[in-house]
Amino acid sequence: MSAAAPTVIDHPSPNYGARRDAPIDLLVLHYTDLPTLDEALAILTDPARAVSAHYLIAADGRIFQLVAEGQRAWHAGVAYWGGVTDVNSRSIGIELDNPGHSHGPAPFPPAQMASLIALAGDLTRRHPITPAGVIGHSDVAPARKQDPGALFDWAALAAAGLGLWPRAARPRPLTVAEAESHLTTIGYDPDRRRTCFADALGAFQRHWRPACVDGVLDDETGGLLAAVAAATAHAGAGAGAAAVVHYHHRAAALKQAGFLAWTITSNPFVLALSLLVPVIAQTISLS
Repeated sequence: MSAAAPTVIDHPSPNYGARRDAPIDLLVLHYTDLPTLDEALAILTDPARAVSAHYLIAADGRIFQLVAEGQRAWHAGVAYWGGVTDVNSRSIGIELDNPGHSHGPAPFPPAQMASLIALAGDLTRRHPITPAGVIGHSDVAPARKQDPGALFDWAALAAAGLGLWPRAARPRPLTVAEAESHLTTIGYDPDRRRTCFADALGAFQRHWRPACVDGVLDDETGGLLAAVAAATAHAGAGAGAAAVVHYHHRAAALKQAGFLAWTITSNPFVLALSLLVPVIAQTISLS
């Protein structure tokens, strides 16, 4: 039995546009970076601000829907993930009511996390969003964003099947070139004209090693990079690999069936025998 969709409060925002023709396969998490929920709702629905998200989750767990999922909310800005530059067209954006770095980082309350897990679970059941596609604003815009920040509990989300989190990663020395390759595999922007290496590495640490976000390629970060890149490649290849296996099995079956059909029709003795077998079998079954 599938889980029930969480209850949402309609709070429409005029700030949206049409999605460009693309699947919704990313879930981008933000914090509001504002002192109060009311301020966040006011800004996200103010036409003059030209910013929005599909959902806003209050600290007490209430879920507000601001933009219909079929529309393109304006939450990611200039962003990149896994070759996608129009992240808004490919994603659902969720804002979390939190004061953020501007007003003193604060933990995300249990009620808020529970609502996020329920909402994200519902979204990933209805859209082709894999665990590798559940990311933060700082992941898609490392040079200018920090949200949802180092206090966000990515491990709890991953435990619910809503993200990647390596359970054990041995420290591993990496060259810068190897680290760059892993960052690209995970989804980070490889264009160093837009995002410097330290910013991309810092965003990775903020997500997967929040205890120390310094943009330095140490052995612990190297081990985590290798582990997350491997998990990303596995998550991304899962459906494709299954499709390839299915194709090869089907091709083999068709080839075998074709060979059998050719054998029967090209040999008069085999053809006669194939016609007699069902008759003989029916006679035996009736006797």
